[in-house]
Amino acid sequence: MKKSLFRIMALAMLAATCVMAQKIKNQNEAKAISEIQKAKSPDEVVAAVDKFVTGFPDSEFKSQALSAAGEAAEQKGDWVKAVSYGRLAIEADAKNFDALLLVAAELAQHTPENALTKEQDFGEAQKDAEQALEVIPTVTKPVDSKMPDAAFEALKKDGVARAHAAMGMIAGKRKKWDVASKEFQTAIDSTSQPDSVLLVRLGNAYNEAGKPAEALVVLNKVLAMENLNPAVKQFATSEKNRAEKAKK
Repeated sequence: MKKSLFRIMALAMLAATCVMAQKIKNQNEAKAISEIQKAKSPDEVVAAVDKFVTGFPDSEFKSQALSAAGEAAEQKGDWVKAVSYGRLAIEADAKNFDALLLVAAELAQHTPENALTKEQDFGEAQKDAEQALEVIPTVTKPVDSKMPDAAFEALKKDGVARAHAAMGMIAGKRKKWDVASKEFQTAIDSTSQPDSVLLVRLGNAYNEAGKPAEALVVLNKVLAMENLNPAVKQFATSEKNRAEKAKK
């Protein structure tokens, strides 16, 4: 799944506002939106969004702006801030599937094992992922968007995949490995193109569920991929060795 597509989409939704003058209250709001578009680094995006939200708290584009800030924080590796911005984006628009997916994934992946709010966070992540799955089929491309139809449909497919991947991670954290493997398989079937990270997670889930034969099929597929990320290759190799040992 190309998460960068979602960052592009968040900014593209803002870009579309430039030709939707009837929804922009004044030139100052338009200028503030333009500043978010022009931001080049994650820090610049966050700063521009903060300025925008402070200056235009009732803007129709508040949720999209906050979503862009959340994606920027995630890009920096600041998952706590990403969740914070994502929650604010959802509060502003409960149908912002980008924000729903962001919060679900970040909570599922990063909530500490010893966190007192662990189950509460996993419950929130599960709810957000399920809500995203309800919203995504209803989403239509903005009228003035220049994104090709095929790219927009791929983005929606990857959104479905991200939702199931988040639910797979939640199930894994809860040690429900059969559920996790089903969710990861659904994510793999949903994504617009092969995803090595999802495949390794599926292989790991099969190993944890005591199914080394199934794990080997998946992991061999990963290791046969070209230009494989070194970290993914290392994890896949480790899981393959584990599966071979268990099978013997």
